[in-house]
Amino acid sequence: MDKREKAKKVLDILEREFPEAKTALDFKTPLELLIATILSAQATDKLVNKVTPELFKKYKSAEDYAEAPLEEIERIIGSVNFYRNKARNIKACTAKIAESHGGKVPDTLEELTALPGVGRKTANIVLGNAFGKNALAVDTHVKRVAQRLGLTDNDDPDRIEADLCKIIPPERWTKTTHLFIMHGRTTCKAASPKCETCPIKDYSVYYKTEYKGTKKR
Repeated sequence: MDKREKAKKVLDILEREFPEAKTALDFKTPLELLIATILSAQATDKLVNKVTPELFKKYKSAEDYAEAPLEEIERIIGSVNFYRNKARNIKACTAKIAESHGGKVPDTLEELTALPGVGRKTANIVLGNAFGKNALAVDTHVKRVAQRLGLTDNDDPDRIEADLCKIIPPERWTKTTHLFIMHGRTTCKAASPKCETCPIKDYSVYYKTEYKGTKKR
């Protein structure tokens, strides 16, 4: 079985397992999703969703964030990991949006990744979920699931994204992100993965090698 066929079979199974899979971040506009995604780096979506209501109520536009006192943004997001650095990125990013994009979040990968503090993962999340474009974002869950399935031999997220995009049809890219994240959170965990009850274990290189090898010792 080649990687394209394996990816298709895996995604078909995961779509049945998680028919409602979507981003767990709460948002109503592209700007809100961009801000939430910046905050979600090395932090849980649940925690981010606790701080964004006050943030989104207070600041409605890119200009609002750009002109806001840094200390006030820091106060609101203070419970989020690395909040000081994230507050600076939010202000720098929104200032660029206000200055160069008329206050509107751009809808291309090139323009998004040119914004301060925005990498490919954040850009692809915004493109796929706020703009409905085909975009595959690689976070820690996507990386782990892809590696354990043997769909990539790379460790760099950008290269993993490229590997997956070669074997998965574009119309499934955004959904792949959600499905791999859901599977990674519920079953294919970093520590103590639930391999015995995994619905895609027959396609997992990890299950056939490392996991079974561990059980035999």
